[in-house]
Amino acid sequence: MAERQSPLEPEFHVGSHGNFERGVEILLTETRPGSIVQLAAWPGEEKKLMEAIRTVTGLALPDGAGGGSSDGVKAVFGFAPGKFTVTDEAEGLAVALTKAVTPAIGTVTDLSHGRTAIRIAGPKAEWVLSKFFAIDFALPAFPVGSGRSTMHHDVFAQIQRTGTDQFDIYVFRSFARSFWKALCHASEEVGYEVQ
Repeated sequence: MAERQSPLEPEFHVGSHGNFERGVEILLTETRPGSIVQLAAWPGEEKKLMEAIRTVTGLALPDGAGGGSSDGVKAVFGFAPGKFTVTDEAEGLAVALTKAVTPAIGTVTDLSHGRTAIRIAGPKAEWVLSKFFAIDFALPAFPVGSGRSTMHHDVFAQIQRTGTDQFDIYVFRSFARSFWKALCHASEEVGYEVQ
């Protein structure tokens, strides 16, 4: 994998921070997937696009807005009608998807160079994220695998729940450092660790 410099580096301070007297309740890290790809289906072609994603990644998308799936290496979620974000730890996902998604089905856009992936995990992850986004992060409303797109001020974010107490957040690289600093500040109250 071609190593890209992280936009978080000047503010990425490994260790425990904030009020961690009662333990660390938040873990923050940058996940650095090799591939981040956005796909969009033409009207009426959504099922074909979903099948192409399943064929390439092995991940099935459930019907319904925001549905998604993750196997720990690859992840996929719908973030708008007919629009999906797909990630892989390895590079080359955009090439594989371009072969499977014909121009008659939809579009494939490689965003690996333009997005930063941040993971927040821990028993207070929902609580911290609720400080930023007007979304119900409770497990029944936001099940594992599902995703949402939203904004915090001018920062566009795509969020996928990848575990019971774990979320992956994709933001524009140009806003990543600012969002990271805000996320760290919001986590100080409960204690956080940067890994």
